[in-house]
Amino acid sequence: MDTKNVKILIVDDENDIIEFLEYNFKKEGYKVYSARNGVEGKAMALKVKPDLIMLDIMMPGMDGVELCNELRYIPEFDNTLILFLTARGEDYSQIAGFEVGADDYITKPIRPRVLTARVKALLKRKSKQLSTENIIEVKSIVIDKDKRDVKVDDKSVHIPKIEFDLLVLLASSPGKIFTRDEIYLKIWGNDVYVSDRTLDVHIRKLREKIGKDFIKTIKGVGYGFND
Repeated sequence: MDTKNVKILIVDDENDIIEFLEYNFKKEGYKVYSARNGVEGKAMALKVKPDLIMLDIMMPGMDGVELCNELRYIPEFDNTLILFLTARGEDYSQIAGFEVGADDYITKPIRPRVLTARVKALLKRKSKQLSTENIIEVKSIVIDKDKRDVKVDDKSVHIPKIEFDLLVLLASSPGKIFTRDEIYLKIWGNDVYVSDRTLDVHIRKLREKIGKDFIKTIKGVGYGFND
């Protein structure tokens, strides 16, 4: 991915951090935008449609976790990379970040070469995923979204619509944990009431068709696809 065409949004309430990051990313050729809090960050994200958003967790008004959560409910940000940048290294803050859809997590103090390398790796992974967006291949499973076809160990497996959509969602981001609310919104939308039991049944049926070891359950959170 050409850095000249990549837009990065930095959302942090510390001016020195923003200036430091702007300098390093502009030096690499990225288009860089910034905001000083979560509310400004959301407005800027909607305006510029960045490829990658870097969020501080601890901010006044709307913090980084809240902003990430809100953006992940907006379809146009489904493919936007979100990276948390924070001085907080505790496990619970990292878990909170990943639960709302973060792609990566970096703690301060920042090492510029490590940070830019991490960003390049994330953008490269995103570019590769988008270039083959109609075909998803994870381990022994190949999913053709256009043909709505699934092969497991080179054998075609018939999977009904809801279960197919669930499989595509989970397999599109191996290792990512999708919360129940996120799954409900992306699969059924806002206007349909779905019970936890309904989702669990669909997951169970899907496991019966593709194998029980592909989908993992995080109790109290949701489901993910093993990477």
